[in-house]
Formats: sequence, structure tokens, C-alpha cells
Amino acid sequence: MSLARLPQPRAILFDWDNTLADNWGTIRVALNAALTAMGFPPWTLEETRLRVRASLRDSFPRMFGERWPEARDIFYAAYRANHLDTLQALPEAGNVIRALAGADLYLGVVSNKTGPLLRAEATKLGWDRLFGRLVGAGDAKHDKPAADPVYLATEKLTITNYNTVWFIGDAAIDVECARHAGCIAVLIGPASGEEAQIEQLSPERQLPRLADVLDLVRATGLTI
Repeated sequence: MSLARLPQPRAILFDWDNTLADNWGTIRVALNAALTAMGFPPWTLEETRLRVRASLRDSFPRMFGERWPEARDIFYAAYRANHLDTLQALPEAGNVIRALAGADLYLGVVSNKTGPLLRAEATKLGWDRLFGRLVGAGDAKHDKPAADPVYLATEKLTITNYNTVWFIGDAAIDVECARHAGCIAVLIGPASGEEAQIEQLSPERQLPRLADVLDLVRATGLTI
């Protein structure tokens, strides 16, 4: 991990689940509905947090084989039933994104949550107007960790050097996505269970708290 001064960001992209928002309880309920319907044992909340990384269209064919469309429909029916009621903003998230938006930084989201569900959740939290674009699974040709959703999230900026784009997330897949797109990778938290991957991917920074992003941005010379 380099401790060199980071380049001043032109845009900052965020992961969604466990970076800005928490809806893991409902994700687990919906996933377990699909797992049990397909004859698999349910997952604990901890297992869900550790294992859910790839988008549904990438992960379900591996998990359920030819029956994956059936499992998909079960999952989405269970998730849509109450995801807006159980959605919670993480404690520092609102202050951080409002401060960055107030500094006239372009903000976006790149998530492996299906695009319409992601945007519904951002609207529910009152954050949709703070982001230039919210890109979820299925919006781009390929999902995270491919670079496609990063390019889609920033296409209106006509960026040629992605070293001026920061990607902030909580998991190895976020750092991997940043690497594929050429972004600066900022990891929040310990990424428990992924330590070896994180060491290999070597994010530019690993911060204990989301709020620490503000100091990191200030260190580049921007006023927040």
C-alpha cells in the first residue's frame, strides 16, 4: 500500500451495501428463500456478508446451475417485499456524501445490487440527487469487478485518466474493480476474510471509517 499523496479526485465512486447502506438482513432473508427452495441449507448473516460479492447474474448460475432463473425470481420476490422498509443508512454515510457533494465533486455509485433496486434505495434515503449516476448490476455490459460500470457511471465526464477517479468500497471486489478501471482504490474497514486478496490487490489507502475519506480528500488540497 503506497503512502504517496493521492491525486486530487475529479470524481468519487462508492460501493453501496456495507459502504453507504445496510440491508443485509433482507438480503439474507431473500437469499435463504432461494437457497431453501432449491434444496440448500440457509446461510447465517455472517456467511451472507462474507459470500455475497458478485452480482446475481454472475453468481446465481454458479450456485444453482440450470435452475438459476427460478432461484432469481424467488430472491427478487422476497427482497422487493420489504427492502425499502428495512433499509438503513450507515452512520457516517449521509454526512460524508453531502460534504463531498457540497465541494462540487462528481459522485457516483457502482454496485452489484440490481440497478432499479439500487436507485429505489437511494431515493428512499433522499440521496439520489447527490449522485451523478447510480449504476447497478445489469446496467452495464458486465458487472463489477469488470470496469464497465465504472465507465458507465462517469461517461458524462469524458475522463481519459482514471487516476483522478477514486473508488471507495469495503471489499476485495471493489478494489479489483478499481484496478480494472485504473481508479484509485480506497478500502473502508478490515475486509474480514479477504485479507490475502486485499494484500495482493494493494489499495492506495485502507481507512478505518468512512468519515476518514473527508480528511483524505482535504489532504489533496480540496476544501470541504
